[in-house]
Amino acid sequence: MELKNHFMRQKMMTKVLISLIPLYIFSVWLYGLRVLTLLAVVTLVGVLAEFWVMRLIQGDKVKVTEAALVTCALYTLTLPPTVPYWIAIVGILVALILGKGAFGGFARNIFNPALVGRCFIYISFPVQMTAAWAKTYTSLPGGFLRYGVDALSEATPMILQETQGVLTPLKDLFLGTVGGSIGESSALLILIAAAYLLYTKTASKTIMLWVTLSGLAFSSAFYYLGYSTAPPIFSILSGGFLFATVFMATDPISAPRDTLSQALYGIIIGFSAIFIRTFSLFTEGIMFAVLIGNSFAPLIERTVREMRAKRAAGGAK
Repeated sequence: MELKNHFMRQKMMTKVLISLIPLYIFSVWLYGLRVLTLLAVVTLVGVLAEFWVMRLIQGDKVKVTEAALVTCALYTLTLPPTVPYWIAIVGILVALILGKGAFGGFARNIFNPALVGRCFIYISFPVQMTAAWAKTYTSLPGGFLRYGVDALSEATPMILQETQGVLTPLKDLFLGTVGGSIGESSALLILIAAAYLLYTKTASKTIMLWVTLSGLAFSSAFYYLGYSTAPPIFSILSGGFLFATVFMATDPISAPRDTLSQALYGIIIGFSAIFIRTFSLFTEGIMFAVLIGNSFAPLIERTVREMRAKRAAGGAK
């Protein structure tokens, strides 16, 4: 059979991929062409993994969905620029085989597959994932004519703030001229992507709004109560908070569909992210927060549905 007969196009997923193009261009500027080779390796392995696991489920009618490409693209953007290829491969295999295929494939997974893979390698290989970070290129031609980075740093803005009390200028966080995971650097580009996804009705504005409001509210509370030294706006712009809010929390499969449920879901994610950042050993909590939100999503939807049913039954008496 022709390859096209094994591939399922999805307009919504195409729009997500389009929204990621500026982030990838900017990431190459920051870290070099290795970003694209990493994406190519992850995508090749990811598509083959999805094809294999779906072949077991669907037989000769196997379909690799465009959602698998989105998973690969998002997963790659969550990685450190210098991550070894073999670790990236382990993560995408876990993402698409255990995080998605084990649940039955597209539209049946409970958790965001990209974050399942990212969480697995984060916990399994903490030294390679957190010990050293790439220094960004800051002058022309950036990383466009270079394979990888020339130097390493031991700190990201969040690590600097937590260990040394040094706050990275908000301008640098907003523009993205700071180190970190491949796709989390530029708040500006992430917000532009969010605007595009909202304009095309691809992502939930309710989830984005309530994750952000919850994050701001609880980071403000912990900051002014003296539990945190990170100002609220710094907490939102640093780390992967915005990236996860726009691309991970809004995953249409693992997130609720009802508006009220989405608001409660967003509050849980925002609170969990800030709570983990403030009181745990992990400097970045949004990855775990979204997975926690995923686990609560079915319960939230069922509870909201039952409450409405009871209210309707009471009104009918």
